[in-house]
Amino acid sequence: MSKRIEASEILKSLGLPRPQQNQRSGLTLLALAGLEEETRWADAQQPLLRIWDIVGWMRDNFGKDYAANTRETIRRQTIHQFEQAHLVSRNSDDPSRPTNSGDTKYQLTDEAALVLRAFGTDAFAAACQAFIQQHGSLTAAYERSRDMLKLHVTLPGGGKIELSPGVHNELQRHIIEGFAPRFAPGSIVLYLGDTAEKRLVVATDRLQKLGIPQMTHDKLPDVVLYDEKRNWLFLIEAVTSHGPVSPKRHAELETALKDCEAGRT
Repeated sequence: MSKRIEASEILKSLGLPRPQQNQRSGLTLLALAGLEEETRWADAQQPLLRIWDIVGWMRDNFGKDYAANTRETIRRQTIHQFEQAHLVSRNSDDPSRPTNSGDTKYQLTDEAALVLRAFGTDAFAAACQAFIQQHGSLTAAYERSRDMLKLHVTLPGGGKIELSPGVHNELQRHIIEGFAPRFAPGSIVLYLGDTAEKRLVVATDRLQKLGIPQMTHDKLPDVVLYDEKRNWLFLIEAVTSHGPVSPKRHAELETALKDCEAGRT
């Protein structure tokens, strides 16, 4: 197994989120540990490195030549998360150094270095567990944060669902809780999309009975309501950044619903 893959495995074991389990983050970890492809994990070091130094290590030791403008990506999408997860400390040699200094340096924490040196041994699992018990899992912390921000939605029948946070889903919540009771009282939700979860509510059997074929997430309207008394469909797009339903989109929906006998708006 290559050092890059092993580094990603370590990051996963330490509870780093998936975006920080990629090659960029794995190479950053290797640079911070001073490890080349043939160097043992037991020999992991703790050099003080600037972002420039990290980029140079990737190029010189692993042939990965990141462009100069990638430094900010490494800082914002890897190093910041490493700090939050207590994998690295900043400016341990000079805590008074300004945050925006070009000489800002990063170093593996002692606890993280112990985990790396245990990789490949029977002590690795226990070392990871001890690290997470002490500092927590960043993945779990992010999930708790997302859960706190989720939008709670009450469906027409009284059921409860949660939408991921965002302007688009906030508008969908208003459609379900505001538009539906006023303009489609008594209707049921046949479909409700979610910007993160894609399909959140899908009444597949009911859709099929109405002659509505299975469609991909990007082909369906954001919200589909059905008024049984009037046999009427409400096809609703939650428009926040793009324009309203175009003639092309309208024609596509009409073609898709050609076998549906319910009226529609």
